[in-house]
Amino acid sequence: MFPKGTIYNAKKDKTHGEIVLTLSKSSLFFYTLIRGVGAGLIAFSVLAFLFTYGPIAKEELSYSLKKEVNDEPALTTESFVDMASADRVIAVQKEANDLGLDSHFSIYIPKIEAASNIVANVETGNESEYLAALKKGVAHGKGTYFPGQGRNIFLFSHSTDSPYNVASYNAVFYLLRKLETGDKITVFFADEKFVYEVTDKVVVSADDTSYITREYPDERLVLQTCDPPGTTWKRLLVIAKRSVS
Repeated sequence: MFPKGTIYNAKKDKTHGEIVLTLSKSSLFFYTLIRGVGAGLIAFSVLAFLFTYGPIAKEELSYSLKKEVNDEPALTTESFVDMASADRVIAVQKEANDLGLDSHFSIYIPKIEAASNIVANVETGNESEYLAALKKGVAHGKGTYFPGQGRNIFLFSHSTDSPYNVASYNAVFYLLRKLETGDKITVFFADEKFVYEVTDKVVVSADDTSYITREYPDERLVLQTCDPPGTTWKRLLVIAKRSVS
């Protein structure tokens, strides 16, 4: 069926020349037919594969893409709340910092421009302890509460037994007597801002400590300093109620 024989013999033939090979029309038709059938079979196999496994591959790909999307952190309500809380903390920290204060625990009284950090849990009956604390700032009475706890918060600027010491420890609350009902007091605590409004101002004897543990129906801030300024004769108390906006 196929042509056979020697195409070139170096011993008998010329060293160079041209050889032309041709197929008969029937052989050419046969080879073309075989090639076409082969290509058709390949195409049919590919289409059959896609038809059979295409839907499966589509579902697998769709599942993988959905899983990647679902695995990404979603912005839930809790996430937005956390973001809002973080923004509030940053704002409070900046406000305190602009006043030269620490938002951990500090006080600012706009009317008299009094600003100071607060030393927490200072024993009011221990002179060496509270004098050391007052060199750092305003003192918070040990045993009283903190902002946000709904109880009595006691802060004092000094309590000395010598006019000489007053000059060293009385600077922060020196103008406390200028406060009047309705004046605002800001306390920064644990990166939160608490605002209080003055409700009362009283003068008591130096040995009267009842106001330290006095119970109020709501959260109150009690500020104490010596009175008159520059003496240790009496105590001036400014009482403020928390303002909740």
